[in-house]
Amino acid sequence: MARSDLLVSLVKAGASGDRSSLTSTVEALVAEERAKSHNVLADRLHRALQSVPVTTSSELRRPSAAGRDFVIESEPRATLESLILTLPAEQLTRQLIEEQRRADLLRAQGMQPRHRVLLSGPPGNGKTSIAEAIAEAVAVPLLTVRYDALVGAYLGETNARLARLFEYARATPCVLFFDEFDAVGKERGDVHETGEIKRVVSFLLMQLDQLPSYVVVVAATNHAELLDRAVWRRFQLRIDMPMPTRDAMAVLIDRFFDAWPESPGMTAKAVATQMGQTSFAEVFEFCQNIRRRHILSQGGETLKSVLAQELRLWKTRIREESNGESTGTTIVAPGGGNTDSATDRRQDIDSA
Repeated sequence: MARSDLLVSLVKAGASGDRSSLTSTVEALVAEERAKSHNVLADRLHRALQSVPVTTSSELRRPSAAGRDFVIESEPRATLESLILTLPAEQLTRQLIEEQRRADLLRAQGMQPRHRVLLSGPPGNGKTSIAEAIAEAVAVPLLTVRYDALVGAYLGETNARLARLFEYARATPCVLFFDEFDAVGKERGDVHETGEIKRVVSFLLMQLDQLPSYVVVVAATNHAELLDRAVWRRFQLRIDMPMPTRDAMAVLIDRFFDAWPESPGMTAKAVATQMGQTSFAEVFEFCQNIRRRHILSQGGETLKSVLAQELRLWKTRIREESNGESTGTTIVAPGGGNTDSATDRRQDIDSA
């Protein structure tokens, strides 16, 4: 492992309290220094490893552990380089990451890094992955908010839980991710909403304003039009996450093709053209399924034949279509004609 990678691993292990990773990284550094005959430094590193206790992430968060029930804490694995983004989305995300990494320089000049991001766009196009990539880039945990535990049935209960959630997030640097943010940030002027929702939104705004800049808030929504206007103003970065273009779909498909053991007999762009406009998530699952079918055939079918079969099945899938007022689902036949209306058949299809 390159020295730069060892140093990055060392910082991550120390920040997360991962004793095993810290030990293996320091031991690799010790071996490297001994190979260079830097025995004094190697001995100092070894003694430091033995004498300095490692504080675990749970211990770091102990003062506010009551809020732990409202999040799912995970170690981010997606990287920004692995994502397929529009140029504006990539540039804005890189700006945020740089500001967080070099926050000390900004603070020395009396400025704070930006730390509140709103992602808007249809489902399945990378909003969650961007949150994970930001956390990975700045080497902090990703905390995903659990609405099932956060939203209460009684007056004032949700606000009390929100307070504990934000107290927990403030304990150490992290990325706090609100998926489907419109669930708690809805327009207060909506006549169909109760007074309790309005109080929740007002309290949420206050909490967002009080968060330190080392807590990066990433909010994702599929319905930006539902958000309260004051919520919009709280976010310093607002990133559009549109449906992928055909070229972007082809880039993702090509990554799968490169990993497959044989040629699929078609170009990635040709596959993207036959699939039509769809989300990255559906392209990912489509390619995964081709590989599954090929593995299960145990050599009985080629990837070319499996791909052809899956493309035919793809054209018969149930998909969501919008007519401007209501959203229904239609079964599309291979020839392109509608074979049945899912609305007539009373089928409800959840959005991806």
